[in-house]
Amino acid sequence: MITGLRERKREQNRASTVKAAWRLFIEHGYDNVTVADICAAADIAPRTFHRYFPSKEDVVAEPMRRMSKIVADHIAAASPAASDVEVLRGAMTALGRFAVDNRDLLIAVRLVAEHSQHIRGAYLGRPEHEREIVGQLTARHPDADPDAWPRRLLVACTVAAYRLWYEDNLRFDLPDPAAHLDTILTRAFTVSSTTDEPLGEA
Repeated sequence: MITGLRERKREQNRASTVKAAWRLFIEHGYDNVTVADICAAADIAPRTFHRYFPSKEDVVAEPMRRMSKIVADHIAAASPAASDVEVLRGAMTALGRFAVDNRDLLIAVRLVAEHSQHIRGAYLGRPEHEREIVGQLTARHPDADPDAWPRRLLVACTVAAYRLWYEDNLRFDLPDPAAHLDTILTRAFTVSSTTDEPLGEA
């Protein structure tokens, strides 16, 4: 129980440090903010900062790290009986909740990225994210072909659908973000399932 409390405290401290850093990035620009500035804003010692993040660049990557972990954790915890579509829908729904709950932070990420080549490069859609998800899904099926194109198509359509919703969520005040995400995912799954090719698992 003590270990669990420590982990929660650690995650809370990480999150508050990230928020403090992004406030500074918005006000002064990423290139003009130092680790010392972040420590002062977050009211932590440099040693504490480096316990969470090796460098300032790792603060930039933190939102993406958390989002990738949400997807990976959901896939790992999914029932073996669940289909890939069910698992992906659940993972994207969990990711959507994170995006809604952290909308202000993610808007800040986008605004700062528009003025920093370094951050823009870090936050553009990366093909390796899709490959990671394909690998995580494939691991659920011991006899599956890791290169099966239907699964890769399913993941590509799902990621593209989430990215479209993500932009809508940041740009507009959606009356029901969860329903909007569900509608877009349903359309993506319909597109990706218009094939008779099996995915290769038992």
